[in-house]
Amino acid sequence: MTSTIRPHRSLSPTCAVRLIDRRTGAVHRVNGVPLILFTRSPDIAATELLSGRDPAVWEARIDPLTQGVPA
Repeated sequence: MTSTIRPHRSLSPTCAVRLIDRRTGAVHRVNGVPLILFTRSPDIAATELLSGRDPAVWEARIDPLTQGVPA
C-alpha cells in the first residue's frame, strides 16, 4: 500500500452566499426557505446564482463564516 503526500494547501474560509432582491433587500426564498449556499468558492457560487438574472434587480452577498476561538 502506498501513500500519497499532497502539498499543503491553505483552505479558503467557508462563506455563506445569498441572493438578494435589490428592490426589497430580502433574501431570495425557495418554497419559503431562504436560499443560502455554503461554499469555499464564493465567487463561483455568486456567478452561478446571478446567471441569467437582471443585475439591476439581484445581487449576491458573500459573508465569510468565522469560527469562534474559545477564550
